[in-house]
Amino acid sequence: MNFTLNSKDYMDYIVAVNQELNEKEEYITNLDLATGDGDHWANLHMGFTKLTEEKERLEAMDLSSELKEIGKIMMAVIGGSSGVLYGSAYLHASKVMKDKEAIHKEELFEILNAMLNAIMERGQAKPGFKTMIDSLYPAVEAYKATLEEGASVEELCKRVAAAAEKGAEETRNMESIKGRATYQSNKGMGHLDPGAVTMALQIKVLMNKALEKRGK
Repeated sequence: MNFTLNSKDYMDYIVAVNQELNEKEEYITNLDLATGDGDHWANLHMGFTKLTEEKERLEAMDLSSELKEIGKIMMAVIGGSSGVLYGSAYLHASKVMKDKEAIHKEELFEILNAMLNAIMERGQAKPGFKTMIDSLYPAVEAYKATLEEGASVEELCKRVAAAAEKGAEETRNMESIKGRATYQSNKGMGHLDPGAVTMALQIKVLMNKALEKRGK
C-alpha cells in the first residue's frame, strides 16, 4: 500500500502545522528563551501564517511550483537564519518534484532528503550541532531504512515520526555548535533545541497526513 499527496493535501499539511505551532506558542518560545533570543516561534509563525493565507493560490499549482513558491515565501517572511534555511530546503525539494503529479512514499523520501542536504549545505552544519538537522537527519535515515525493508506505510510513518522526536530529545545533551546558544557558558547543554523540536513537529504532522491519505 502507498499514499498519495497532491498540492491541496500539501497545503492542508501546512495549515495543520500552523495550527500545531499556534497551540505550542508558549512552550516553543520558552525553549528558545533558554538558549536564544526567544524569537523562533514568532519567526516560524509569520512564515506558516503567510502560507496559510496563501493556501488557495498555492494549492492550485503543480507540486513543483507549489514547493518553490513556499520556499520563496518562507525566505521572504521568516526572520533570521531560519528563513534562509527553510527557503533553501523548499527550493531544493521543488526540483525533485519536477514533472511529477503526486507525492508517494518514494517521492516524499526524495523531498525530505533534498531538504536535509540543502539545510546542511546552506547552514554549514551537520548532525550533532544542536540544530533542526538533529531531528530531520534521523527521520530521513529511518525513512530510507524502512523503504529498503519494504515495511508498511503505517510502520514507515510511525518510525519516521519517532526518529524525529527522538532526535529532537537528544539535543538536550548536546553542546551547541551553531546559533546563539554557542555564546552561553554551557553551550545550551541541558536544553532542547527549539529548531529541532519544531522540525520534529512538522515531520510528525506530515507523517499523520501521509497516513490519512494511504490507499487513496
